[in-house]
Parts: sequence; C-alpha cells; structure tokens
Amino acid sequence: MRILSVNVGRSFDAEWAGKLGRTAIDKRAVPHRVAVLRNGLAGDERADTPNHGAPSHAVYAYAREDYDWWQGELGRDLRDGRFGENLTTAGLDVNGALVGERWRVGSALLEVTGPRIPCVVFRNWMDEPGWLKRFTRAARPGAYLAVVEPGELGAGDEVEIVSRPETGMTVADAFRARHGDADALARVLAVPGHAPEWDELAARAGRADG
Repeated sequence: MRILSVNVGRSFDAEWAGKLGRTAIDKRAVPHRVAVLRNGLAGDERADTPNHGAPSHAVYAYAREDYDWWQGELGRDLRDGRFGENLTTAGLDVNGALVGERWRVGSALLEVTGPRIPCVVFRNWMDEPGWLKRFTRAARPGAYLAVVEPGELGAGDEVEIVSRPETGMTVADAFRARHGDADALARVLAVPGHAPEWDELAARAGRADG
C-alpha cells in the first residue's frame, strides 16, 4: 500500500464553479515531498472553504484502482488528481477503510473521517452526462482525512494502517447511507457510539417512508 501521486492545486476563476465561481479542483502531481499541515498539504488551496475547509476535510485520498475502473466505464484516460484528490493511492482499499482508522504516511499521521460527497462543481468539472448519479451509484467516493500529526510525505511512501476501530462504518457504507441505502444505514446504526446525525437521518427516512 503506497502513495502513487501527491497532488496540489491553486484556486482559479471558472463560470461553471457554482455560486462561488472559483475552484481548486484541478490538482496536479508534484515531484517533491510536501509538508502536511493541520489544514492540509502545503501549496494546496481550497476555494470553497465553507464546504471544504474543515479540519475533517484536510486531505482527500482516491485509489488508482477506482480510477482504472472509471476509465473502463467512461472510455477515457483519467490522470492522478483528476477527481481533485491530494493523495492517489495504490494497493489500498480506500472505500473499505473504516471511519476513524489512522494511516501513517511519511512522517504524518492521518485519520479517515468520511466519504467525499459529489457537488455541482465536480459535475461540471467532469463534464460527463449524469455524472452525479453515476458517481453516487458506483459508491467509489474516496476518503477525506484529518491531520492528527503534521509531517511530510511524498510519492512512493508506504501507507501503514496503524490503528483501526474494532467496529465501525466503512467509507462506502457512510456514502451509501447518506444517499438513501437502507441496508447501509442499518449497518451504520449498528456501530456503537455512532454520531447522532445518523439517528436523525434514519428518523427523516422513516417519516418519508411513512
């Protein structure tokens, strides 16, 4: 399990980038090692800080294996960083990671916090028909990570899973549950100590069904 590519990007103006009209989704691979700060990677920007600026969204990881699957689906090449991720991984089941598990990458310690939720900027950036529905249906969202211990990392670094909750929800289950999958929501609700937001989601779903 290793980091295939480290990707950063600067904000730029774009008419298609939602109400803000600005985005930093275009992440590009860098050849050097990068400092990992509390709020993300050095040299990386996030334009939409209200939605993407939280400490729980400091770093975004996506698996090369999922890119390869998407290439088959879309019939086009997808370079590392195309989905806006900071870390492109190889040999790591990012979507099967448990929320709360921790990764040692280089000298930094990162914690999985949840799935990426696709937005209108991502849809417009990809320019694929029905992209949000297709991305949601595939349930290959990649994972957001918080920075527990700052450090530095680079392409080629191994990813060591240093701790993992005894019971927990996977990134994929959290993603599916947020998008109306009743079985996934049941698995999330079975996790001891789950956040109250999941009970609220279940209650809303119950009212809708009723």
